[in-house]
Amino acid sequence: MLLIPAIDLKDGKCVRLRQGRMEEETIFSDDPVEVAGRWAGAGARRLHIVDLNGAFAGHPVNAEIIGRIAEAHPGLDLEVGGGIRDEDTVQAYLDAGVRYVIIGTQAVKAPHFINDLCLEFPGHVLVGLDARDGRVAIEGWSKLSNRKVVDLARRFEQDGVEAIIYTDIGRDGMMNGVNAEATAELARAIHIPVIASGGIHDLDDVRALCDVAGEGITAAVIGRALYEGTLDLAEAQRLADELCGAD
Repeated sequence: MLLIPAIDLKDGKCVRLRQGRMEEETIFSDDPVEVAGRWAGAGARRLHIVDLNGAFAGHPVNAEIIGRIAEAHPGLDLEVGGGIRDEDTVQAYLDAGVRYVIIGTQAVKAPHFINDLCLEFPGHVLVGLDARDGRVAIEGWSKLSNRKVVDLARRFEQDGVEAIIYTDIGRDGMMNGVNAEATAELARAIHIPVIASGGIHDLDDVRALCDVAGEGITAAVIGRALYEGTLDLAEAQRLADELCGAD
């Protein structure tokens, strides 16, 4: 299982939010490129980068910083989301060195967009499904849709996405434990990989995910726990490799 450090960008800074609320931010660094280097030095093989301003604006806002991270760390796979609403934006990110784009709001509002992207950019498309009580949230988690996570995941699987990133909004940024049960339930319902996100606090959460990794959970995004020091990335990755195999 691959553990993926998260870098959330807001106003050019590296921040973390609680339950996706823009007004509840903690600034961890003014230098996201340095933060990326820190995680690379700790053994990260992939980074999860979200343009929070872009998620609310509907277009990239921090793309220049993301490009600098890609240039500074060409050996890292980058998965990037936030404000990606058209094919030109996807192409620009891939040209800048990003490996995967994460589509969230646009996937829910215009599902045919995912089919188009998978045809145009095969192997590069992930869908982020962020949910509260089984319903998918959109537009930076500011609105709840009426769409169910499982129904959308099955559709996007048919379209050809590489993986689903599943975030439990109620757990995100709270460090009160990963929702391994809900993540495993989604993984059992589809055949493509699921990447867990939200609530990971310590090694017990890594163990909980490894217990259900056989259901199809191949990776986990980790945010606040790394920044506040309740989880050491190198130690956590060693444990995940030991318990459920290296990715």
